[in-house]
Order: sequence, then C-alpha cells, then structure tokens
Amino acid sequence: MIAQVIAGELILQPRPASSHALASSALNEELGPPFKRGRGGPGGWVILFEPELHLADDILVPDLAGWRRDHMPEVPDAPFFTLPPDWACEVTSPSTARVDRVHKPRLYARESVGHVWLIDPAARVLEVWRLDGDTYRVVLTAEDADRVRAEPFDAIELDLSLLWAR
Repeated sequence: MIAQVIAGELILQPRPASSHALASSALNEELGPPFKRGRGGPGGWVILFEPELHLADDILVPDLAGWRRDHMPEVPDAPFFTLPPDWACEVTSPSTARVDRVHKPRLYARESVGHVWLIDPAARVLEVWRLDGDTYRVVLTAEDADRVRAEPFDAIELDLSLLWAR
C-alpha cells in the first residue's frame, strides 16, 4: 500500500499494477539521460521515483517528481522532501484517478508546482498541465504513439508508445 495524507485524511492506495509500473518506469528511463545526466539533452534536473513529499500538513507520493538543479542543487539525505518539486507526474488508474486528478493537483498548485503530467496507461493518454495563476490549464493532450515535446521537458521528443510497451 501507498499511504498519503491529504487534507488531514489518510488515503491508502494499492501498489501499482504492471501497466502503471511500466509507464512510470519507461518515462523515468526516457527523461533520465537527457535531463538528469545531460546526455542528449540539457541536463539540470533531479528526477526521483515515488519521492515522499511533506508539503505543509499534507504527505504526497507522486509517481515521479522533478526539481530543477538550480532549485535543488543537492538532494538532501532525508526520508522525505519538504521542497515542492518543479514537476510532478501521476500515473492514474481507476482506483487512484480521483486523488490523482482532483485532490493532488490542488495541493501542487498551492505549492506552485509548475507542471503536472497525468498519464493514463489504460487509455494510453498523456495530459500536460501548466500552472496558470493558482490553477492548472491543459497545454498538451496526446495519445498512443504520438511523438511530443512536452513541457517542461520539451527539449526532447518523447515517443509515447514507449510508455505502453509490454
């Protein structure tokens, strides 16, 4: 189970199914070399798999989260992070969709997280949200085998078919 605390409520969610794990792992593999390592891309990011975020009184666990290096020059040696990420990615499933699409984005917006990605492996869809004031607006929706340049990682082209590959 994954435990999160949102608005004082303990929310328990099952560990991800294989399609969820495949999508988040594949995305991490695609973003890592160009953005974490600077191979084939600009570098300058810390991208972590399922980091625990303590944001005010809320505890969130996004599937992936990223901090620009100028925002987090060194990764703290700590069991959780209090610095809000610059980007968060939620891989949705029927059991997590409401929390991932409604509750967590409200908290990310409150903490000024610049971009949120929602990935739905069942529908094979990527939504990219950009913070606009105190709410998000959709700046990209893509599906299946689309090749996209998705903010804030638009320095590379991302082949979405890699997220659904079994």
